[in-house]
Amino acid sequence: MDHGSGSGSARTRPLIRDPSAARTIGLVALTVAALLGSAYALGRSLVPEPPTSRSNVTTSATGPHYADQPPADDAPRRTPTGDPGTAPASDPGTAPTEAGQDGGAGPDGAPQPGPADGPFGTQTTSGTSLVALTFDDGPDPQFTPQVLALLRAYQVRATFCVVGENAQRHPDLVRAIASDGHTLCNHSWNHDVTLGRRSPAAIRTDLLRTSDAIRAAVPDAPITYYRQPGGAWTGQVVSVAQELGMTPLHWTVDPSDWERPGAGRIAATVVAGVVPGSVVLLHDAGGDRQGTVDALHRILPDLTSRFEVEALPDGVT
Repeated sequence: MDHGSGSGSARTRPLIRDPSAARTIGLVALTVAALLGSAYALGRSLVPEPPTSRSNVTTSATGPHYADQPPADDAPRRTPTGDPGTAPASDPGTAPTEAGQDGGAGPDGAPQPGPADGPFGTQTTSGTSLVALTFDDGPDPQFTPQVLALLRAYQVRATFCVVGENAQRHPDLVRAIASDGHTLCNHSWNHDVTLGRRSPAAIRTDLLRTSDAIRAAVPDAPITYYRQPGGAWTGQVVSVAQELGMTPLHWTVDPSDWERPGAGRIAATVVAGVVPGSVVLLHDAGGDRQGTVDALHRILPDLTSRFEVEALPDGVT
């Protein structure tokens, strides 16, 4: 068969004979590649970064930041009628009052809450005209000694709601709290806001472990109260605390000092909100509590000039 020059020319003939068309196709290809690269970069920017170990509820080098942990939003609550609902665990000012548990009339004639008017029948007031300051999440080696010194200066005794693992770390501070005549309160082993949703056996183990840590520092110490982390009360945690001989303790006035709003706002909320019988929620640990310490310089002289400020009774006469 003849494979002449004509056939060879056909096989080697270029597919694109116009140079300008080749340049156009090249430019289109470059443009498409650039667009694809931009889309890829945009897609990468929209992918969330992987979670890191940092969080405002984790443990830092200086200790657990318990109080920076918000209340468990999905924990059961009770409305003023005592039925399950979505009422918040606490509100600044006075707690709700249930029928049949009225604490009497206040200075303005308005009904005042009785001692067991909190979520699931928790205690929210002192039960008398006394005002009770309570300090949560300690002891802390930086802030607890400052709080103790100020309370000593104003001759005020308070109630300290102690976290078990902090009591284990700082037994000397637990002894200092007790030796100044303050009341001790169990605040769970490691401030688990979900503790109330665990089984009664798990709750009991947690509370007993915490009380044991407190009593390792102060043998035979009366531990009359239990406070649930985050105010996330449930029926079972209330029942277990009561079975162990502890009164579930809520509060009446909450300045949200764990949010670190500043000493001025903390003091203003407490000074304006306290009435006879109020239980005030404050923190001596769980984060930077210097704002709370500074606020006490205004809170203590103001409250002691208007009320009798005292620790909640520990059952010892």
